[in-house]
Order: sequence, then structure tokens, then C-alpha cells
Amino acid sequence: MSAKVWLVGAGPGDPELLTLKAVRALREADVVLIDDLVNVAVLEHCPRARVIPVGKRGGCRSTPQAFIHRLMLRYARQGKCVARLKGGDPCIFGRGGEEAQWLRERGVEAELVNGITAGLAGATQCDIPLTLRGVARGVTLVTAHTQDDSQLNWQALAQGGTTLVIYMGVAKLSEIREQLLAGGMATDTPVAMIENASLPQQRECLSTLSAMDEAAFRFQLKSPAILVIGAVAACATQSLWACDLPVMAADQSA
Repeated sequence: MSAKVWLVGAGPGDPELLTLKAVRALREADVVLIDDLVNVAVLEHCPRARVIPVGKRGGCRSTPQAFIHRLMLRYARQGKCVARLKGGDPCIFGRGGEEAQWLRERGVEAELVNGITAGLAGATQCDIPLTLRGVARGVTLVTAHTQDDSQLNWQALAQGGTTLVIYMGVAKLSEIREQLLAGGMATDTPVAMIENASLPQQRECLSTLSAMDEAAFRFQLKSPAILVIGAVAACATQSLWACDLPVMAADQSA
């Protein structure tokens, strides 16, 4: 039997941010393996599918990755169309790449479907442009949580001149602050901490690098949340077109 697994990004939570290709994959699916952070409202696009929760959430009991692999393989080899439904984008801290490789090595067709990542959606909801001509030449996405507890090159991140978007950083705010300050980032660098990006319950806490862990404590910031660190985060306090940010005259790129 033919076998196929769709590795689908469901976006950050707002069901209207689901792509048309993701909707098509869900409509074709016989089985949907759904992550915890996916808004269940998107399941209206797959009313005939069997839905199996395979949640992963920091600090909670999670479904082992090896078990998820076996589920995808089992149903695909039964000739079923499988949708592995993930929050955000499957290839941005979503294990989409390793799942696709694992399936293809076993002769199963796997197709990745992009979704809008939380860092982009959360920033946009706050009127923060992650790149802005004359202010931020690029954006760097990193995770504060690694499988092997390896360290990021914080000095390079602090001095890179790009907007820094940090995922899974709520539990490591003090460490992030200390490392970026030690790396040379200015104490008054604007920081936006965005909880439940794109959902009706989204909340934002605006601060500076030196004060962000204290501000988050007072705000009672909780996961899932992303951190946007850089000059553009100051846009969160006003409309995009009214940003009063310093312009680097040397940057004239479009």
C-alpha cells in the first residue's frame, strides 16, 4: 500500500493563520497525531480522521518521540494518510526535519507543510517588525532549551545586530539576561515578552534587558511565551509607523 505522512505546521494558535495547504492535508488525513500546543479548532478541517494526542510540553509528562515515530510508521504502513500536526512551523524547533528523515529512511513518503511560527506571529500581534530598515538588518531565532544542555554563543548573539527571538526561555530569563549583558548587549535594550502568541488570551510584558526577569516575575509570565529582544521591540508601545527608533545611516538596504 502507498504510505504518506504530512508533517503539518498548525501555526501559533489562531486558527485563521492555518495555510490552505495545511487544510488540504488535514482533509486528506485518516489519522491525525496532534501536539498539545495546537488549537483544537483546526480539527474542524478533518472531521473523519481519528485524532490521537501526542503532546509535548515543558515540565509536563510528554509522549516519547520514539513512540510518535512508531505511530506514524504503523498507520502509514496500513495505507492510511497520516497528519502529524504541530504548533508553529514543523522545522522551527518542531522536530519536523528529524521525523521526515526517519520516515524516509523506512520507505515512507513524508511531506513538510510550513506553518507560521510563534515568534513571527507574536511580534506582529504587538506591532513589532522583526526586521526594519535602518534598525534591524535581520532576525535570529534560537531556543533557550537544548537536548544536550549545550550553550549558545551568547557573545555573538549579543553583538550580532539582529533582532533576537528566543523560544522556550521563560524558565531561563535570569541566565539569558546575564549572558547577553556579559556579551556586551546594552542594558536598556528593549524586550517584549509575549505569552500565548496570536490567541485571544495573548499577553505582553514590555521591559528592558536589565529588568526583564524582574518584570516577568511581577507580570507572572508563563509558558508558552517568546522573547523579542532588540531595538524593534520598542515598537510594541506604539503603532508601526510611529516608531521613534534610532536609524543607522549606513544601512540603506530595501
